[in-house]
Amino acid sequence: MAETTGSTSPSLHIVVFPWLAMGHMIPFLELSKRLATRGHAVTFVSTPRNAARLGLGLGSVGPPGVRVVALDLPAVDGLPEGAESTADVPRDKVGLLKKAFDGLAAPFAALLAGFSRKPDWLVLDFTHYWAWPIAEEHQIPCAMFIIFAPSHMAITGPEQENEAHPRRTTEDYMAPPPWIPSPCPSAYRRGRHEAERMAAAFRPNASGVADVGRLWAGMHRPICRLVLYRSCPEVELEPPPLFPLLTKLFSKPAVPAGLLLPDGADDDESSSSSFAPAMRWLDEQPRGSVVYVALGSEAPVTAEQLGELALGLELSGARFLWALPRLRERRLLPEGFEARVAGRGVVSSGWVPQKRALAHGAVDAFLTHCGWGSAVESLRFGGGHPLVMLPFVADQGLVARAMEARGVGVMVPRDEGDESFDRDGVAAAVRRAMSEEEGKVLARNAAELGEIVADTARQERIPTLEGAEAQPDSGRFSI
Repeated sequence: MAETTGSTSPSLHIVVFPWLAMGHMIPFLELSKRLATRGHAVTFVSTPRNAARLGLGLGSVGPPGVRVVALDLPAVDGLPEGAESTADVPRDKVGLLKKAFDGLAAPFAALLAGFSRKPDWLVLDFTHYWAWPIAEEHQIPCAMFIIFAPSHMAITGPEQENEAHPRRTTEDYMAPPPWIPSPCPSAYRRGRHEAERMAAAFRPNASGVADVGRLWAGMHRPICRLVLYRSCPEVELEPPPLFPLLTKLFSKPAVPAGLLLPDGADDDESSSSSFAPAMRWLDEQPRGSVVYVALGSEAPVTAEQLGELALGLELSGARFLWALPRLRERRLLPEGFEARVAGRGVVSSGWVPQKRALAHGAVDAFLTHCGWGSAVESLRFGGGHPLVMLPFVADQGLVARAMEARGVGVMVPRDEGDESFDRDGVAAAVRRAMSEEEGKVLARNAAELGEIVADTARQERIPTLEGAEAQPDSGRFSI
């Protein structure tokens, strides 16, 4: 994030601090690496267990140019012992994890005060409502890095627009808000279940603070100079152009940082030995015959939904590899399921190196929750995998509908009332994505979009930002 005025920028000290979820930490770490390759000194802040998960040593033992600092997460009543990320807790405990995270305010302030070289920039997540006053005290300019799809941020909107146009019912969240210009793309549609989860983000959780309140607390502060988005204009779907809209809505320069994917799949963030048997199984399968199934680490999947998904995979007749990271969820699978699908289906527990799985020649389709990171990883490393899409929360429905409109995937059908799904719908969607006729069309479209995703030079070009105030003579920012 160096301001450039036509000459080479001096080296900066940049502190990067993500929220405690793998879907946040991984792109924040990739951003850190990109900054370091440009000659900047980067301090990446997390907790001890998460640093280990990411394969990071402490101190100077990290990616070249990246220093890793781990802050101990304080204990909170009700939070499982040793829990340091959303992967460690059930969905209903994430609010308590945020409460523990808020306890890092004092250690983070001490960290900033103790640097021999004062940071030039802080890069923070949406969760850090307590960090902005600390930055102001130390007079350190900040950037917020948003890993959600930009369309999700546009729908959330700024506080002043929400006050002017309050959304009081679930139905209010099912329609595009009035601050998004018409005509609105199909991606902005929301089902009732999705709208209810959107509405919940506006209400305080167990941490005592609403997720949207955390976001707005940073957006309001002058010390937050700009907002980075894990995206680029080329992968956004339809008008309105999102980055100018977001700049206007939040009164902060909206900077596309690119998709921040590694150059290849071999350097995956995890090489867990627990996945080795699954990789050996993949090696034994015919080329293009397997559907890879992964719903991320935060999808609030119920026991009933797990059962329908499992029985749908069984009913589809397809070979499948299912990454099910939580052991407690594996115990909820239907009785006898794994025995019945033995040989053509594998359930893998533990953290799965997803990019390696997607890049494997045996994989033909990807059944996904359509988190933004997973969607772009599939396009980048899958080489044209059709998506079977089963969204749950946050921006996932938006991403899924955008991918559907791009012709790269099919939705698992849901009931329009309660948005439930069943085994027949799962089986039908898998068969469509892997069919000879429709599957080939989806794969071709996915490959074409994947070429855009892989074009890092286009994504990382320096955007022009009218009205940027960091330097009087500068209208450009670069990472």
